[in-house]
Amino acid sequence: MDFKGASTALVLAGGGSLGAVQVGMLQALLEHGFRADMVVGASVGAINGAYFAARPHRRGVEELADIWLALRSEDVFPIHTFSALKSLLLGQNHLVQADALGHLLERRLPVSRIEDTELPLHIVATELLTGQETVLSNGPLLEALLASAAIPVVYPHREIAGKALVDGSVASNTPIASAVALGAERLVVLPTGFGCACPAVPATMASLALHTLNLLSMWQLVRDVEHYQDRADIHVVAPLCPQAVSVFDFSVTAGLLRRARLHTQRWLREGGMAHRGVPESLRPHQHGDGM
Repeated sequence: MDFKGASTALVLAGGGSLGAVQVGMLQALLEHGFRADMVVGASVGAINGAYFAARPHRRGVEELADIWLALRSEDVFPIHTFSALKSLLLGQNHLVQADALGHLLERRLPVSRIEDTELPLHIVATELLTGQETVLSNGPLLEALLASAAIPVVYPHREIAGKALVDGSVASNTPIASAVALGAERLVVLPTGFGCACPAVPATMASLALHTLNLLSMWQLVRDVEHYQDRADIHVVAPLCPQAVSVFDFSVTAGLLRRARLHTQRWLREGGMAHRGVPESLRPHQHGDGM
């Protein structure tokens, strides 16, 4: 995979529990000799990207896979009927605190500050009052990640440098614009994909909010690739399809990792890195009776 002579950005999308797909993609890319000069991520893509930027090698990605394999929904979304009712009764604008996710990240992150990663790391969040994309390139890593992953309605916003920040997916789920602005000439984009074969509408408020945000994000990704393809060499790794896993479901992580690794290996063998544009699996489509 020869990217010599050009600055290459690894760009990671958001997508809840489907972030496991990106880890399988990274396993296959590193086996194929991929190297990046910078990492740009939003939401769960910022979390995966932060770990990779700190440990950009096979061992680091295997460690990241182990973290994902140990995750439960409770570790990320500890939402119960009582907590939801409490939030409504107290007039809060979110369902749950991000304490569980914060404790998890604090225990597992290899570095404490953004600028301490081995590869330059840029974390994208959204300014809540203006909708403006905000790029965090230095400062405490934990706070930046909690801001980038602060799903509206689910988690509270975070205050950084006087700005109220929420999930980076709101402004730019796959921050292609930020990567181009940072000087990247080649972008390798890792989308999470979406539940194109999910059999039913999400059943809870939180899962519906995350599913809807994920759909909006994927369509935004398609538009951004088409808009910036004349300004940078953009390669989008094809996501899993059909995909019947909810972005709220952490019970099938092992299967997602395995499928994504094999799928990306096949994509690479078939010359995927020579292709530009948007994979058809990212465009709106359906699979009949669920598959």
